[in-house]
Amino acid sequence: MAAVGVGGSTAAAGPGAVSAGALEPGSATAAHRRLKYISLAVLVVQNASLILSIRYARTLPGDRFFATTAVVMAEVLKGVTCLLLLFAQKRGNVKHLVLFLHEAVLVQYVDTLKLAVPSLIYTLQNNLQYVAITNLPAATFQVTYQLKILTTALFSVLMLNRSLSRLQWASLVLLFTGVAIVQAQQASGGGPRPLDQNPGAGLVAVVASCLSSGFAGVYFEKILKGSSGSVWLRNLQLGLFGTALGLVGLWWAEGTAVASHGFFFGYTPAVWGVVLNQAFGGLLVAVVVKYADNILKGFATSLSIVLSTVASIRLFGFHLDPLFALGAGLVIGAVYLYSLPRGAVKAIASASASASGPCIHQQPPGQPPPTQLSSRGDLITEPFLPKLLTKVKGS
Repeated sequence: MAAVGVGGSTAAAGPGAVSAGALEPGSATAAHRRLKYISLAVLVVQNASLILSIRYARTLPGDRFFATTAVVMAEVLKGVTCLLLLFAQKRGNVKHLVLFLHEAVLVQYVDTLKLAVPSLIYTLQNNLQYVAITNLPAATFQVTYQLKILTTALFSVLMLNRSLSRLQWASLVLLFTGVAIVQAQQASGGGPRPLDQNPGAGLVAVVASCLSSGFAGVYFEKILKGSSGSVWLRNLQLGLFGTALGLVGLWWAEGTAVASHGFFFGYTPAVWGVVLNQAFGGLLVAVVVKYADNILKGFATSLSIVLSTVASIRLFGFHLDPLFALGAGLVIGAVYLYSLPRGAVKAIASASASASGPCIHQQPPGQPPPTQLSSRGDLITEPFLPKLLTKVKGS
């Protein structure tokens, strides 16, 4: 589910930095703190519930639904939702909405066509997620899927000429090591697994999904830099392309079976829950993420891994052994370290230095103070995480 997020998220104030909340009245600070905790809960639940719900729906006895139809339905619901939100923004004026869409979608067709590439990749990614989760335990998928951080960072360096700090490079090595350990555990057995699971196919699917997620997110950011379209307009355009491309994928992969059994074959309340989660989960996160700083997002990812693992043990009989725990622990630590803003790392170093004696640090001329953020703070303090300008599908 690709949903364009809300830009301008604020960075967490590291040690020694002045928090914006400290300058506000107590009630405003408390309200902001509550919103951050709510954002944390939403991010954790959305990250974990999508994977767990897909895994649950794919393991239910009885007729198995077609994953390609679920992808198409999610895109349709996302597009309809964004259309209704745009309609509300135009105060219910149909004429204004039609003129706006004509100008934004048809007249400015070049901008619209630019979204075909990420939409194609996101549609592919959604289908790959079903393949991966069908063939891997939910906890294993959740841990391995964090490779999207690595792919996004590498594409950011290659396509946007970004630079990574030493801590970020070290955390990426730690991330890769943790995922490799988890996959080694999976290859060595990792406890009993259903006969219809193919761990090799699942690994290929999740790696391909991570590559597509990283490329699409960075490409999307690149084309959005020269665009002034609203959040909901871009999501509507993605939904239009996603629906069309999803239907092509459906016809190519499962067209005969869908024509024979019907589009909604095998749909149960659990399947509809998956579709609704894919359609609205990303949009919901796009709204709440503006209250979540970078550390909070890393913390949410770590919590969702723990939640997925615990739920997998109880729901799917997942076997937790020391090798998996080691790998998952390395991944959780890597995600947290990677999410630390550079200002926080420098502040920690400054705090450590000042602990040995009084020291005055002067800000270099022409350089903004650590707490000064631009209107695009997410691009300054968190340029190497999967962009929340683009809430990458299933994330």
